[in-house]
Amino acid sequence: MDWDKLRIFHAVADAGSLTHAGDALHLSQSAVSRQIRGLEESLNTTLFHRHARGLILTEQGELLFDATRAMAKRLETATARIRDSEEEVFGELRVTTAIGFGTLWLAPRLPKLYEQYPDLKIDLMLEERVLDLPMREADVAVRMKEPSQADLIRKKIMSIRMRCYASTGYIERYGRPEKPEDLNQHRLICQTPASPQVTGGAMLVSQLMSHDVRSTLTVNNYFGVLQAVVHDLGIGVLPDYLIEEFPTLQRIFPDVESTEVPVFLAYPEELRHSKRVAAFRDFVQEEILLHRRTIRELRERDETE
Repeated sequence: MDWDKLRIFHAVADAGSLTHAGDALHLSQSAVSRQIRGLEESLNTTLFHRHARGLILTEQGELLFDATRAMAKRLETATARIRDSEEEVFGELRVTTAIGFGTLWLAPRLPKLYEQYPDLKIDLMLEERVLDLPMREADVAVRMKEPSQADLIRKKIMSIRMRCYASTGYIERYGRPEKPEDLNQHRLICQTPASPQVTGGAMLVSQLMSHDVRSTLTVNNYFGVLQAVVHDLGIGVLPDYLIEEFPTLQRIFPDVESTEVPVFLAYPEELRHSKRVAAFRDFVQEEILLHRRTIRELRERDETE
């Protein structure tokens, strides 16, 4: 089978258009069309349904596209490993993590990493869906649950707990509740029960909701919960790592918290020797040590006041 024709087929299937594929490949539309027609003739099948709005893969086209997509992933892996044999840390690094952790903890710390490695190109993918690392949907994952995928190097890097917080402004205006039963005089802000979230957080919210909560605001991610809390709207269920970055937040119900939530860093076995991955891994571990030290100092300061 002609490799060049397969490359052109993959570009057309990915773009859904002869014109767009031609632009990406720097070929004319007629040249792309000839290559696709030649591939269809060699396979004695039709790969695309053609209509006015573009191209749709046939069943046979879908089978071939699955194969070329797997080939493209393998080529990406080989290219990454070849480039990582160099001494410098550079190139694209695709990092996936949850929206809350990525937005509120990781992203604010990235300037330090770029200062050290200015040629890095980080693609930060924030979503609750667990991406497939062995299939190279991402290079590195930071997740609130141990990854179950095979052929991964994984390490527990920290633990977090979900706790209740309110802003200083809210407390000054509405008072500080002393126990969960007092929520009948306050507004509770938390993640939407149906949204993806850590089990410990969901269990804590369920526990708090069992009381006669006067008013609620539910949001589908922790960033939205945080914004509502810092703007004095109510008492929020948030991860404990926020205290360092938002000193105006005060903990409510000191004896109430979720179970421990482990945080894992993982990457494919084949990237074991990647200098980009190693640089990111070491950076995260150093930032966690600094974070722990800061939290310990804040706790000691509060105990002496």
